[in-house]
Amino acid sequence: MSSLTNLTLKAALDGLKAKSFSSEEITKAHIDAIEKANPSLNAYVLPTFEHALNMARASDARLARGEGGELEGAPLGVKDLFCTEGHRTTAGSKILGDFVPQYESTVSANLWRDGAVMLGKLNMDEFAMGSSNETSAWGPVVNPWRSKASNAELTPGGSSGGSASAVAADLCLGATASDTGGSIRQPAAFTGTVGIKPTYGRCSRWGIVAFASSLDQAGPIAKTVEDAAILLKSMSGYDPKDSTSLNVDLPDFPSFVGKSVKGLRIGVPKEYRVDGMPAEIETLWRQGIEWMRAAGCEIVDISLPHTKYALPCYYVVAPAEASSNLARYDGMRYGLRADGKSLTELYENTRAEGFGNEVKRRVLIGTYVLSAGYYDAYYVRALKVRRRIAEDFEKVWGKVDAILTPSTPSAAFALGDKRVDPVTMYLNDVFTVTANLTGMPGISVPAGLDANGLPLGLQLIGKPLDEGTIFSLAGALEDAAGFRAKAEKWWA
Repeated sequence: MSSLTNLTLKAALDGLKAKSFSSEEITKAHIDAIEKANPSLNAYVLPTFEHALNMARASDARLARGEGGELEGAPLGVKDLFCTEGHRTTAGSKILGDFVPQYESTVSANLWRDGAVMLGKLNMDEFAMGSSNETSAWGPVVNPWRSKASNAELTPGGSSGGSASAVAADLCLGATASDTGGSIRQPAAFTGTVGIKPTYGRCSRWGIVAFASSLDQAGPIAKTVEDAAILLKSMSGYDPKDSTSLNVDLPDFPSFVGKSVKGLRIGVPKEYRVDGMPAEIETLWRQGIEWMRAAGCEIVDISLPHTKYALPCYYVVAPAEASSNLARYDGMRYGLRADGKSLTELYENTRAEGFGNEVKRRVLIGTYVLSAGYYDAYYVRALKVRRRIAEDFEKVWGKVDAILTPSTPSAAFALGDKRVDPVTMYLNDVFTVTANLTGMPGISVPAGLDANGLPLGLQLIGKPLDEGTIFSLAGALEDAAGFRAKAEKWWA
């Protein structure tokens, strides 16, 4: 049974359709794996095993009739940012308490429509604010990978750390995730998995707990590029309930994986060579360039001069939007409520008890940059810089079809290593935030191991709504890298 959890999503779907095993069998195999691993990894904050088995049996009945959707019978995990009808949703925060939505997020509803099975809700940084999954009210997630140099517990990255850890440890066939500044791609790179942030508006934000509304975008974390394409196809689509959802044709993303990339032009931005970047990251990047060249791509040196302002721009815009979005959590209608002698004191006590330190820090930053006297100096200026960053990319799209960069400035670090210095933690997003600020798709593909045996990823950034080209290039990169390494099951 345990071998069923080692399957890719594509292999599992093929096996289910061929009736080599049932959805109930593969679901039970994942439940067994979760029960063994979760006490050590803390990836799931709410297992929904009984619900999963009921969904699996329903899938088996449809498969027996020769029916079923594109994900029929496949057990998946759901980041705790996605509202799930009848099942607690906390966004990793105490302030939501035991909030149980009476509605389903559009993204998860699309998965259930296509026959997927929900194993449970996955751990995450509180309100998706974090790069290490240490800000969760449910405690940190542990990366299934271990360094050769130490037995220290490592971060799986954030904010989608539970999703990445669960996929890497074979605790689900794939998982939903979300990306505001790199929260899909950075955890994917840290765990040897594939993660794609699609074009802004490709996936509906309806029913996803908001962090920064102009930056948040849902996407999958999966074992392979093809698996990611399969999941994204189901997750995507126009939704009239989301005003930012794009009413455009939905491509058959899996069909692009395996297509020839000969003749495509790959941009290499000089500004992404940052000070202090480990030599291993630089070496892997150069190797990735050669892999793309060997696949028939043309390599083009490009310049994105405003890239150096992307991180400070992001850390003005995102907290500003967060301070507005999180104002709704006041203890009145749902979630935690702390006592107070007045309405103001009730608000203050509820937020003091309910929000963690990182969320408080970002809300304070956001409130400050939006306040009278500072609005023009910080927020308005950041919006102007955001426009310049977008213009840089618009200029290079006439010269290249995609851009290749590292996914992260380092491999996974030990839990606790960077908590004392928030700015150092924020630097983890240096390669990823530009795709969020501009709304472009970006994918992280596992491409190698560092000297301590930890996974490293390469990122491909594409033109808006051109995920197809990104999947073709990512498939070629995956084939060239030949990454087959798995974390050893030290928790078993």
